Amino acid sequence: MPTRFRHAALIGKYQAQGIRPMLQGLADFLIRHGLEVSLERETALNTDWAEHGAFTQAELGARCDIAIVVGGDGTMLGIARELSAFNLPMVGINQGRLGFITDIRAADWAEVLGPMVQGDFEEERRAMIEGEVWRDGEIIFEGLALNDVVVSRGNTASMVELRIDVGPEFVANIRADGLIIASPTGSTAYALSAGGPILHPAIAGWVMLPIASHTLSNRPIVLPDGQDVSVTIVAGRDCSANFDMHRLASLLHGDQVRVRRSAQAVRFLHPLGWSYYATLRRKLRWYEGVV
Repeated sequence: MPTRFRHAALIGKYQAQGIRPMLQGLADFLIRHGLEVSLERETALNTDWAEHGAFTQAELGARCDIAIVVGGDGTMLGIARELSAFNLPMVGINQGRLGFITDIRAADWAEVLGPMVQGDFEEERRAMIEGEVWRDGEIIFEGLALNDVVVSRGNTASMVELRIDVGPEFVANIRADGLIIASPTGSTAYALSAGGPILHPAIAGWVMLPIASHTLSNRPIVLPDGQDVSVTIVAGRDCSANFDMHRLASLLHGDQVRVRRSAQAVRFLHPLGWSYYATLRRKLRWYEGVV
C-alpha cells in the first residue's frame, strides 16, 4: 500500500525573501491534501510569516514525517545534514541553477508533489562522510558532509603538502592547492570542476583528487568507502578543513583530518520515473547535438 504522509516540514532557502508567495501556495496545497504543516524557524523569520509556527530543525525532525525544501542544492545540503539524524525523507524544489539534488522544477511542483505526498514516489539514500580533525592526540573539530571534505591551503600563494593514508596503508605525499574527498553526491560538485569523475549514487565509494597538483602524475582515484582516510598536514600555511559548509581554519603541521563513511544517510524522494541519468543529461546538457 502507498505510504501517506501526515505532517510536512516546509523549509525555504537561506535569506528567503521573495519566496513567501510560493511557500504559502505550498502550505495551502499540502493542507488541502490532508497534511499538517510546520515552518522552519529561519524561513519564518526571513519571510516574516509565522502562520504555521517557527520551529528549529531538531523540532521539525521530531514532529514531521516529510520535509519539503525550496531552494538550490546549497539549501538542501545544509538541511540534509541536520535532518539526516531523524531519518526524515526530503523532497527538493529547485530555485537554484543546477539542482542535482533539488530536482523538481519550481514551475512543476503542484503537478508533481500531489502524487508524492500520497505515497507515489521513488526513494534513494545518499551516503555521508563524517570525521574530525586531530591535534596532539585530541579531537579539535568534528564534521559531517553530504558533498565533500576539502583540505586546502590558505590565502597565500604557496601550496600545501599532505600525507594520505587509507586504512593502515600509506598511499602518497602530494603537493597541491588541496585535496578533495567527495561522496557520490559530491562528485558532481567541486570534485567535478576539479577534474574528477562522476560516481553513481549507488556506488559505495569516494572520489579522492588533488586540487591543482604540483605533479601531473597525482591523479583522481576512486576508493571504497569501507576504510578510514587520514590526511596529515606536512607543510603549508593557514590550511583549512571544510566539511561542506563547516570550516576549521589555521591547521598546524601535524594536524590530521580523519574521515569515514557515516552511519547516517540522507533520504531523498523523487517523482515516479525519476532517473539519475536523465538528471545528468539535463543538467550537464548531454543531449546537445542529438537530433
